[in-house]
Amino acid sequence: MAHLDWNVPDFSTLSRRADKLQPLLHKSAKNPQEDLHILVDSTGIKVTGDGEWVRKKHGVNQHRQWLKLHLATDANSGEIQAVEVTTCQYGDAEMLQPLLDQIDEPIASVTADGAYDTVNCYDAILKRQANVIIPPRSNAALWAENEIGKARNHAVQGCWDRGQKQWKRDIGYHRRSRIEAKMFALKRLGQGVSSRCFNRQVVDLQIRVDILNKFTQLGTAKTVAVA
Repeated sequence: MAHLDWNVPDFSTLSRRADKLQPLLHKSAKNPQEDLHILVDSTGIKVTGDGEWVRKKHGVNQHRQWLKLHLATDANSGEIQAVEVTTCQYGDAEMLQPLLDQIDEPIASVTADGAYDTVNCYDAILKRQANVIIPPRSNAALWAENEIGKARNHAVQGCWDRGQKQWKRDIGYHRRSRIEAKMFALKRLGQGVSSRCFNRQVVDLQIRVDILNKFTQLGTAKTVAVA
């Protein structure tokens, strides 16, 4: 329409090119005087299937499939530090090590929910010389008294002595809500992915994560507790 002699790729061409695209996760330079506290969580991203309105009106016509998006964020700045995308067959705890491997800076602590209460997760965090902030399961028993067991047994004993609610308050577990807010913000960019190719789905979500980081770098609201 503009009568320009430009070669403009169509949508299908751009979609195929996404297979080879390797998006970069842009992160701000860290203040060396500030400790890095990592929050970890995962959420589901819809791939195929009917929307909520269609399901309510006509019932279930197609089985919905999901991806899992695993994130690690900086508790102070709110920036996403690492991202992994998997199928729903992968558990949360399995992806903690790959997330931590993407972070080069020293880590002061890692906070996650009870799904990460495993030996492998404790091992991955302690190898980074970081504090583990993971609530033990409700039926938790003491582990063997080795390096990993001592760290986890300390949390279990704290829950037994003070109750899990008070232990969470004392240890600062509730700042994990910040990554839940980040998940909500990410889903405002789209509840699902449209591509049918897994590689393109990964690229799509990685780009969204980078966009969210750019928004965070522009500035975030400061909240003050009111008594």
